[in-house]
Amino acid sequence: MQIAPFQKRITQIKNITKATCTLIADGVGYEELALVANRLAQVVKIAGNEVTLQVFAGAEGISNHAEVVFLGKAPSIKVSQKLTGRFLDAYGNPIDGGPAIEGTETETGSASVNPVRRQQPNVPIFTGIAGIDLNNTLVAGQKIPFFADPDQPYNEVMATVALRANADKIILGGMGLTHDDYLYFKDEFRRAGVLDKIIAFINTSENPPVERLLVPDSALTAAEYFAIEHNEKVLVLLTDMTLFADALAIVANRMDQIPSKDSMPGSLYSDLARIYEKAVQFKNGGSITIIAVTTLNQGDITHAIPDNTGYITEGQLFLRKDADTGKVIIDPFRSLSRLKQLVIGKKTRKDHPQVMNAAIRLFADAMEAKTKKENGFDLTDYDRRALRFARAYSQQLLAIDVNLTIDEILNTAWRLFAQHFQKEEVGIKDEFVNRYWVDTN
Repeated sequence: MQIAPFQKRITQIKNITKATCTLIADGVGYEELALVANRLAQVVKIAGNEVTLQVFAGAEGISNHAEVVFLGKAPSIKVSQKLTGRFLDAYGNPIDGGPAIEGTETETGSASVNPVRRQQPNVPIFTGIAGIDLNNTLVAGQKIPFFADPDQPYNEVMATVALRANADKIILGGMGLTHDDYLYFKDEFRRAGVLDKIIAFINTSENPPVERLLVPDSALTAAEYFAIEHNEKVLVLLTDMTLFADALAIVANRMDQIPSKDSMPGSLYSDLARIYEKAVQFKNGGSITIIAVTTLNQGDITHAIPDNTGYITEGQLFLRKDADTGKVIIDPFRSLSRLKQLVIGKKTRKDHPQVMNAAIRLFADAMEAKTKKENGFDLTDYDRRALRFARAYSQQLLAIDVNLTIDEILNTAWRLFAQHFQKEEVGIKDEFVNRYWVDTN
């Protein structure tokens, strides 16, 4: 990074920790960037004229007399149509071997959109994953996380969403990715021929952890450019927000802040909300939809990270392995999209809400039958049919490898109803039964 001739320079550092350094400086702004012994840093605390800098690559080996140069600006990236198809680091610099990005330099981390510019979300986003599109339909402008255990294939699911979603641009913010995960995303996008709508900001496990804090802001700044300037429907995928929160905790700990619940900083809620609240449906048609991954520690949803996330977002999608089929499914009981009622039956077929409710109720009946069987009770004919339905429902509609249009999903559900139940057992209005029931006899 080039240094301008008249930028503020200081050569006396008061205190140095593993990730921060503190010095006396005037006229410095919060979040301003600096170079500390040629290592990029950012202002994270100002108390009078005492300034604390977070050194992204770590402060080990820096002396008290190292030169500190303030750059006079906050983190920024260059935005233009030339971002499309590029893989960049947390700072917006290319990591794909391509040329430097040309465009308008734009500060990251701006405020969320003024409510008067927002419109109530009303456009469905279909992912091709039946367990989402049937039971938890997503809406443009929504913010929703995947809750998943670390051993579940959440990166594969995110890549699948990117390949299938009906969005104009897909922006991936990868935090703490292994090198193999990074190559997986890159190869999948290239193989599918969708690089013309993909942009990726990547922090790998080999990069400094605190650089993860820049990734969501960089991704969302690019999203705002395409949604606002070009009225495009933008889907932002963030993985893994647990590693983002861990990076927040690292910085807070090294600044001797008193930790809150589960050793997380007290600012965790506002730090997460600042990101998620960028989701928006604009009145002119552009939108930013955020789907994030939050990995769980042994399924613990009471941990501070998923707990705070659940308060901020508009639902959650749970991944779990189905014991009967061996497939990873979208859990119909623990998953929820709080905005789906804005589009199902309105922007989708009118039978959608009834089919969704009937399928989940029948699946619940099967779970009760399974409990009876495990406890040695006799099963009724209805119980046995419900169990067969549940297995087929998991394989053909809930599994993450199912790829159907919304009409194909609804037709599949009707076929499964007819294969395993009588018309009166599904509890759907006669007007829909008479129109969509499939006679399997």
